[in-house]
Amino acid sequence: MPEKKISVFLITENLSTINELTPCFDASRFELLCCNDSSRAKTLIDQNHYDIVFTFLNMKGCSGIELLDYIKSNSPFTDVIILSSEATISSATEALKKGAQDFLQYPLDLSYFKSYLSKLVQQHKLLDENKRLKELLKIDSQNDEIVGTSPKIKMVYKLIDEIAPTDVTVLLEGESGTGKELVARAIHRRSHRNNMPFVALNCGALPENLIESELFGHEKGAFTGAVQRKKGRIEQANKGTLFLDEIAELSLTNQVDLLRVLEEQKVSRVGGLEKIAVDVRFIAATNKNLEELCKRGEFREDLFYRLNVIRMTLPPLRQRKEDIPQLAEAFLHKFVVKYDKEIKSISPEAIEALKEYSFPGNVRELKNIIERAVVLSKSDEIKLEDLPEQISEGRMTRGVEDTRNVRKFLSLKEREKQAIFEAVQLTNGNRKKAANLLGISLRTLQYKLKKYNLAI
Repeated sequence: MPEKKISVFLITENLSTINELTPCFDASRFELLCCNDSSRAKTLIDQNHYDIVFTFLNMKGCSGIELLDYIKSNSPFTDVIILSSEATISSATEALKKGAQDFLQYPLDLSYFKSYLSKLVQQHKLLDENKRLKELLKIDSQNDEIVGTSPKIKMVYKLIDEIAPTDVTVLLEGESGTGKELVARAIHRRSHRNNMPFVALNCGALPENLIESELFGHEKGAFTGAVQRKKGRIEQANKGTLFLDEIAELSLTNQVDLLRVLEEQKVSRVGGLEKIAVDVRFIAATNKNLEELCKRGEFREDLFYRLNVIRMTLPPLRQRKEDIPQLAEAFLHKFVVKYDKEIKSISPEAIEALKEYSFPGNVRELKNIIERAVVLSKSDEIKLEDLPEQISEGRMTRGVEDTRNVRKFLSLKEREKQAIFEAVQLTNGNRKKAANLLGISLRTLQYKLKKYNLAI
């Protein structure tokens, strides 16, 4: 596999300088773009990603410091190196304080400059290697949430491996807590875009008037409070992957705009006229039935069909209970390290209780349960009594039933307590939504949470 070239942008208003420096950049190691119009340089910076920018300090159209500020606000990981024939200690200090990687006195000794560029190549190799190592560590730290050997989860693994190398659009379906974002990240990590950004946006977390700016970006002065140009999530994900969670929560207006981006691979910022080309892989997710929403006119059919190229349904935990012991052990090891505990195992009784529980909150709920147990446990083993009451009491009750061979019902108090717990879990801790689900007021829910000592 050929070595990845370092992308370099050289900005100077002097054509002779371009002619002088260009031969120093080895074409096998650098991908060089030159610009002799400092005002136009901003547009080129918007349109492309550069690993390194060389810019001169004093230019008529746009100063090097101004370009430095612009680059750092729009592409903070790009290295900026300032060159100047009129360098002073104060100008160099100002540039370095503003984030410049280095400050070079011009004219340059060309043999020195070639050696300097070779060192830059080595530095970038080390940075790339560090990024890869961090990504591997990230994968290892997240694999505990996409583990299992059940047939259903094996199908998920198989589909991830098949679609990851492509740029196909993916629609992830499944209940809350089944790991849709984790699957999206796994697809991105196994793709050819894995060294580029993975950008996530929860479409249900922002009101309509903010989601438009967040998704598409805005120009300075586009609306009250828009004090500067801002790139939206789509532009931020250029060359990488954009994960749109809760896609069903987008307004019909935003759906039209998103459909246009999917079809054209171009985005228009709010308040802007220019269409900006983007290269983005889209992965959308929902816990709702989009086909039903289309029938009710709440979701556009054309957008649904555009997203529904590859459709993956993630199984709820209750449909793959054979994975619960492996998941629980993985979470145990994770939280033992996090909280510096000496817990070695989970008792067979606790594992059986977990396997018998319905898990309305899916893998996320299991993760929270194990974290709680690790924090509260006083021994070197997670025991049945370390689990939440709706699990441990249910297991104990079933044990009594088995010995007597009779059916025993939970009391009204126990049923109410379990219903409240499950409602809060299903709504990911959103008490207002949980209260609506239970058909009670928020004040009543808060009272009952305190009454039953449910610290959720």
